Amino acid sequence: MPFLRAITQRITALWVILGLQAACAAFFLLDALSDWISALRGVALGLTFREIRRLLRRQKRMGQQLRAASGAFAQLLDEHFDEWALTPSERDVALLAIKGLSIAEMAALRSTKEGTIKSQCNAIYRKAGVSGRLQLLSLFVEELVADGMPAGTASPPQGAA
Repeated sequence: MPFLRAITQRITALWVILGLQAACAAFFLLDALSDWISALRGVALGLTFREIRRLLRRQKRMGQQLRAASGAFAQLLDEHFDEWALTPSERDVALLAIKGLSIAEMAALRSTKEGTIKSQCNAIYRKAGVSGRLQLLSLFVEELVADGMPAGTASPPQGAA
């Protein structure tokens, strides 16, 4: 039975070789899969980088627009304050009122009495032709929004949301 033993040994050797080949094939498949995943990570990294650059450009553009709007708002304030012939004190109080400070906060900041601030506010409202702080602020907001609208765009009717 040496012949059967030789055949058995050959079959065993072939199984071992087949097992080694299967292990090598699995290794190369896993290696190829990891290379593909790495390539996908590279693509994702590139897309993320592109998105970050886009967001940074957008942030820069918005910062420029904000600076322009701030300058436009300051210019708009000065134009109206000149038109209304506000005194330097009234200009300060009007700016503080537009910023949203209370009468008490304005008085403390300006080291004056609340009655003086109320009197100055009333003079500002009278000169501006408004009845109070909200109408004063809405004058400027409405004008800025209207200036920012494209030509030919009508502003929405008052009271429309």
